[in-house]
Amino acid sequence: MGQRIYARRKALKMTQEELAEKMDVSTQMISNLELGKKAIRPENLSKLCSVLGLSADYVLSGKTINSNVESVADELLHLNSEELKLIEQTIRYMSKKHQQ
Repeated sequence: MGQRIYARRKALKMTQEELAEKMDVSTQMISNLELGKKAIRPENLSKLCSVLGLSADYVLSGKTINSNVESVADELLHLNSEELKLIEQTIRYMSKKHQQ
């Protein structure tokens, strides 16, 4: 688990301090997680997944539900707010189209 957290944090060019601040936890907690010295509480797992853009399944087990979804999520991190709104509208349109 620690290796996955470390790899994702590095991929996002984020320091342990920045991750800790975004999660409202100590830097020591992030270090302990990455080194596999501590378990993670459910509320912190939720924060971690949100900040890093990962699923809990992936963080805990290394298994991905759908690697395509994670790939798209990675790309979304680089878009500005206008581009994100356009993507959101497109997804809603396509979802409605498939429900008909």
